[in-house]
Amino acid sequence: MSGRDRTCTSRRAAVVGATLCFVFAACSPVGADDPDPFARWESAIAEFEQQDQTASPKPGGVLFVGSSSIRKWDLQASFPERDCVNRGFGGSEIADSLHFAPRFILPHHPQAIVFYAGDNDLAREKSPERVHDDFVAFCKRIHDDLPDTRILFLGIKPSLSRWRLIESIRAANQLIADACAEDDRLEFIDVESVMLGDDGKPRPELFADDGLHLSEEGYAAWAELLKPHLP
Repeated sequence: MSGRDRTCTSRRAAVVGATLCFVFAACSPVGADDPDPFARWESAIAEFEQQDQTASPKPGGVLFVGSSSIRKWDLQASFPERDCVNRGFGGSEIADSLHFAPRFILPHHPQAIVFYAGDNDLAREKSPERVHDDFVAFCKRIHDDLPDTRILFLGIKPSLSRWRLIESIRAANQLIADACAEDDRLEFIDVESVMLGDDGKPRPELFADDGLHLSEEGYAAWAELLKPHLP
């Protein structure tokens, strides 16, 4: 082989090698080197555990679980006659509550769980199908240990700030409602019915200034909607 041939062969090998490296990199699992995606919730879950150690959970109560729409809810004001415990942590998705369920949900042995999540999932571009699948996985995890616990899912709310997601919200809600219809222990609570005005858009008075979280009037509307379904 001439020197020129060897040079061409070496160049081709270099190009092939570089191409393969690019392909392998592109095919590697996304986030393979990312830190634990649940690590950011560790302090919130540890705080829940500390609260449970200070005051042991009472079996048979109503546990409110989910994202900031739960965390910001003054349950004592809305349901003074019931034994309700708030276990909301802001910014969370369904998968986060699923992951930490053994640590902050199961020890309570609740009679019912009121669950609100999925809002952040869709905002972070998860599909309605993925939201449904995560919800089903969450319910299975709860019922593996607590087969008699009811799970009441508050439908993903239409909001001023995320109105662009309304089609995905409705698609996810329908999938979850269908799943709930197949299990007597599950119930879907449609919040859209009380949150839209005559113009078909979210009622501004139900929202805080950010257009996402609920105002006192918004929580009052949710409470009235939910009360007939609580044990």
